[in-house]
Amino acid sequence: MKTVRRLIYRSIALHVLYVSLAFGALAFFIDFVEEMQNLGRNGYQIHHALWTCLMLQGSHIYDLFPIALLIGGILAMAKMAQTSEFTILRTGGLGPGRALALLGTLGLLSAVIIVLVGNVYMPWSEQQLTLHRAQFGRQQGLDLARGGTWLRERRAMPGGETHLITVNVGSARNERELGQIRIFEFDMSGHLVRRLAAERAVVQADGAPSASAGAQGSLWRLAQVQDTRWSDHGLMGESAVLAGKQLVEERRLAQLDWRSSLTAKVVSASVLPPETMSTLDLWRYTRHLENNAQAAQRYELAFWNKTLYPLVCFVMVALCLPFAYLHARAGGMSLKIFGGIMLGISFVLANHITSHLGLLHQWQPWLAASAPSLFYLLLSMGAFVWLVRYR
Repeated sequence: MKTVRRLIYRSIALHVLYVSLAFGALAFFIDFVEEMQNLGRNGYQIHHALWTCLMLQGSHIYDLFPIALLIGGILAMAKMAQTSEFTILRTGGLGPGRALALLGTLGLLSAVIIVLVGNVYMPWSEQQLTLHRAQFGRQQGLDLARGGTWLRERRAMPGGETHLITVNVGSARNERELGQIRIFEFDMSGHLVRRLAAERAVVQADGAPSASAGAQGSLWRLAQVQDTRWSDHGLMGESAVLAGKQLVEERRLAQLDWRSSLTAKVVSASVLPPETMSTLDLWRYTRHLENNAQAAQRYELAFWNKTLYPLVCFVMVALCLPFAYLHARAGGMSLKIFGGIMLGISFVLANHITSHLGLLHQWQPWLAASAPSLFYLLLSMGAFVWLVRYR
């Protein structure tokens, strides 16, 4: 059995490696041609372009590895069918159950690779890529929406009240260096009691417990701050002016330290695209949004997509197995291989389309993320059972 396992795994691994190298080289060449347009700008040299292309490989590997697994597996299984190697293995006692178990183990190993790339290498490479581009002035900040990004927290005050804090980040150089900060503090009645406006902010770890959760919070170092307070309890300063029945005090400060439960992890989750976050970061940020009554479906869908994405490897391996039971003498092998590859590509397209439809029609995130994988897995298993019984 070890010899059979070694034969099948070696054949599939070599074909997957060749296809992955071909895809990676093509993606690297396209990225390098695009980066060549920036040579000479702000000291941007060719080795900087090579580093950028290398960092882009993380997302390429994550997106293209399932397709490479499918194409390499189909080519390996079809080749074993053409040379009658798989027929000899079946004659020697390799039944359908054992063949399915062998490829299932291979799918498990591939899923582990996908998990490591998606949760370790890709977030790190995206972070390095952002800092690298900002260094040469090609990207002055992270790409936020026109209205920026919004954060929210609930804070327990000394008097027993709970205030709602809403933070708007207009721009971000990276996940810690923020710009155009606006902080609104509301009391239990929904009245605005304080507003902070700062040009810049740096989010740092803070050893003191946060007021809202009792856990370790963060320290926001605000620069060029405008601090405005509203109060009904008398004059607060020389700059206070009467506005209806409320007194308004306004101060301008060069720097202000503002403690919050919004840590750098939460901030980075809000300013970075969901695709560049690890599964754990997505889960944490989803819980934060739900606890603060914010819309979390987009990040829930991204969380379930990333959680169930390793299942794609099992689907791709399952699509490969029926090709080992095809008869090369019946002809049309090339057309069948092409059809299998198109079927796998259609699965990837269906996976992306279902995600967008789920977000548009408010489907359950876990259902939108798992439906294409389950459908194609059942389809491949049905084809496998039919070939085993009737061919």
